[in-house]
Amino acid sequence: MAEPSETPEQKRPARKPLDRDPAPPPRDSIATVQGRVLDPATALVVDNVVPRPTVYVGPRLTISKSVDVDAALEVLSFVAERLGWKVTLEPEDPRTVGLRHGLRTATISVASDRAAIAPDGWTLLQQTRAQFGVRAVRGVGLDHVLFPGDIEPNPFHIPSPFHIPSPFHIPSGASGGQSAPIATYAAAGSGGRQPIAYVGPEPVRHDEVAGRRPVVAVLDTGCGRHPWLDRAVTTDIGIDDQEIGYTSPLTNAEIRGGDLQGQLDGVIDPLAGHGTFIAGLVHQGCPDADILAWRIVPSEGPIVESDLVAALAQIAELARRYRAGEEGGRAIDVLSLSIGYYHETPEDALFDPTMSSILEDLSSSGTIVVCSAGNDATSRPSFPAAFGPWSDGAGPVPTDASRLPVVSVGALNPNGSTDALFSNAGSWVRTFAPGAALLSTMPRFQGGLQPVARTTAFGRVRESIDPDDFRSGFGVWSGTSFAAPVVAGRLAAALLGRIDTDDSAAAVARGWAAVEDVTGIRPD
Repeated sequence: MAEPSETPEQKRPARKPLDRDPAPPPRDSIATVQGRVLDPATALVVDNVVPRPTVYVGPRLTISKSVDVDAALEVLSFVAERLGWKVTLEPEDPRTVGLRHGLRTATISVASDRAAIAPDGWTLLQQTRAQFGVRAVRGVGLDHVLFPGDIEPNPFHIPSPFHIPSPFHIPSGASGGQSAPIATYAAAGSGGRQPIAYVGPEPVRHDEVAGRRPVVAVLDTGCGRHPWLDRAVTTDIGIDDQEIGYTSPLTNAEIRGGDLQGQLDGVIDPLAGHGTFIAGLVHQGCPDADILAWRIVPSEGPIVESDLVAALAQIAELARRYRAGEEGGRAIDVLSLSIGYYHETPEDALFDPTMSSILEDLSSSGTIVVCSAGNDATSRPSFPAAFGPWSDGAGPVPTDASRLPVVSVGALNPNGSTDALFSNAGSWVRTFAPGAALLSTMPRFQGGLQPVARTTAFGRVRESIDPDDFRSGFGVWSGTSFAAPVVAGRLAAALLGRIDTDDSAAAVARGWAAVEDVTGIRPD
C-alpha cells in the first residue's frame, strides 16, 4: 500500500506553542530603507528552505567577509543574468576596512529589458541555492531591517487631541496583529511616552571609585544633553579616524528638538529621546559607570543590518585592542542593544554567522552584551537576543565558560512580579526586568502638540498638561528596549569595585560573576 503523501498543513514549518509571527510593520516605516516583508505564502521556496516572515532591504544581499566574496558573487551574477538582473558589489564600508568582521553589500538591479519581475534579494538567493546548492552561498544573506523594542502607536493610532506618539514598533512578520490589552501600553497614562515631573534627588556619582569605573556602551539613537548625564556620557568615540554610527548633528533628533522626520506637524519623532532615555536608565542603575553612546538608530527608525554590523565590528575591535593592551582601544564592560529582528531561517546552515561571530569576539574580550527580547508577545526567537544561552539548551550558540553570554531581557510590569503582556518570552529569554511605565531622562523637547485648554487667572497662566512638553527633562516610556538597559546598569553596579586588572581572562571571570549575581545564568 502506498504511503500517504504529506498534506499542505504537514509541509508548513513546525511552529512551537505561542511561536506566532508578528504583524507586519507599517509600509511607511520601512519605505525609507526599501524594506520588504518576506511572506511565506508568496515567497519562493526551494530545496526545502521554507522561510519564516522577516523584513529586509529588497534589492540587496549581504556577503560576509568570512567567506570567499568573489566566488559568492560569481554564482549570484550567473543566476541574476538569467533573470535579467545584474549584481554589483559595492565598495567595502570604510568603517570595516582592515577589521576582522564586516559585510559586503551587493546591489541587484535590472540589466536588460528581459527582466519580468523587480530585482529581489530573496528570489536571487533562493534561485542560486536551487541551482548551485546551499554551500555555494554560505555567508550570503538578506540585509535585514531591525526595529527598536519599544512602543509605537501603529497599528493603535486613534486620532484624537490626546494621542501621544509612543513607539510600539512591530519588528517584522506577515500576518496577525496585537490584542487590545497589549495596545494599552501605547497609551499615555498606561506606559506610552509622556512627560513627567521628577522631584527626587539626582543619582549620586562619586568623584572617585575603587578601581576603574565600569563602562557601559549604548548603541541606539545617541544621547542628548541632560544634567544627570553630562558628566557620565561620552558621544564622540571613534576608531582609526573612522566615526562609529551616525554623527551628523543635522540628523540628530536628540539635540535638534525631536522633530526631524515625517510630516510638517511639529510632532516629536517616534524614537526621539530613545537613547537619552536608555542612558538615564543605565545611570540610575549605576551612577558611577561611564557611558559611551553611539547613534545608529534614526529617530523614526528603522535600521538595516549592514549598518549595525559595521558599528558592532568597530566596537568589538575597540574592546579587543583595550584588552590586548594595544593603542586605540577602549574599555567596554557592558554593551546594551535595544534592537532586533526575526531571521527567516534561524535553525539551519543558511543562518549567516557574521553577527554572532562579532558578539562572540566581544564576549571573549570580556564584554557582556545585553539585548532586548522584543515586544511582539511571541516566543519566536528575536536576534541578536536569541544568540544567548537558552534554558533548554536548544539555542544556536552553546554556552562557553571562556566567553561571556549574551543576556536576553524581557519586560516586567511596574509591580515587578508579572511579565508585561507585550514582552516576548520563551526558553531564549533568560531574565526579566522592569520595562513598562519606566521613568527616565529625556532631552528637553517641546513638540508641536498643545494643551487641550489654556487660560489666565490672577496674573498666572493655567493650562492642561502639554502632551509633548518634555522641558522637565523626564518622561515615562515602555518596552523591552528599556528593560535591557536596566539590566545593563545592574551589571555595571555588580562590576563596580571589582575592576582591578583588565586582561581578557580577568574580565571574563568577573563578568561571569556579575552575570550570575544579576541574572542567575551560569556557565555550563
